[in-house]
Amino acid sequence: MFASTMHSVADAVNQGLVFVGSVMAERKPTRKFPTGFGRVINLVCMVAVLVVTMMAYETICEGWHLIQHPATVTSVLWDVIALGAAILVDGYVLHKAMHEIAQESRVEARGVGLLVAAFRHAGQASPPTRLMFYEDLVATLGALFALVAILVSNYTEFKVLDGGCRGADRVAELIFADPDVTDTNKMRIVQEGRNNHSETYIELMLGFSLADADDIKLRVRDLILRDHDVSDVTLGILEDDGVRNWLPEEM
Repeated sequence: MFASTMHSVADAVNQGLVFVGSVMAERKPTRKFPTGFGRVINLVCMVAVLVVTMMAYETICEGWHLIQHPATVTSVLWDVIALGAAILVDGYVLHKAMHEIAQESRVEARGVGLLVAAFRHAGQASPPTRLMFYEDLVATLGALFALVAILVSNYTEFKVLDGGCRGADRVAELIFADPDVTDTNKMRIVQEGRNNHSETYIELMLGFSLADADDIKLRVRDLILRDHDVSDVTLGILEDDGVRNWLPEEM
């Protein structure tokens, strides 16, 4: 959704720039500029590409941040609606851009042949048309891939498209933040959508009474539940057996 927002901002800015550049390029030659203003559109398109590049950089940075710290999503309805609308709008503009390329290159093509002709003759089209074609091609495919990833990761057991379950390391970090916990005997993280369910046996230092051990368990449980991606926690308690079981590199 962040990528879609960045694209919408870049698209609005670029369309404004291209419109102004196209109007200026049509101005008649003057004494100061006897060859006219036709090349202004090239300069405007270069600025538009820089805008897209900056937005792409921000999107990549935010995407990497979300991979490391996933955001909690309660519903994907609005995501699906927004991405579906983006596919329809950008797809329509992409189709118009392909027709424009065919017209400017004087090529007759329809259906799949129109897409092939657009790629083959894009170099013969004007800079604004090429910019529109490539920009909306990326936007349409990006929105389509995002929509497929959301649907697959939320309605099937295939979670690779959702970044996989990275909850084990976070849960372990919270568990070992308690000074009375020495190790974990078993840990099982089950991911359902964007929520994680934690089932763990923790090992405590020797000498605690049952009441004290139960207090520690409740304390650790509350600590784990502070992670917004964890929806429920099941904890068991054991005495430390002297064998190190938690090996992060194997998770």
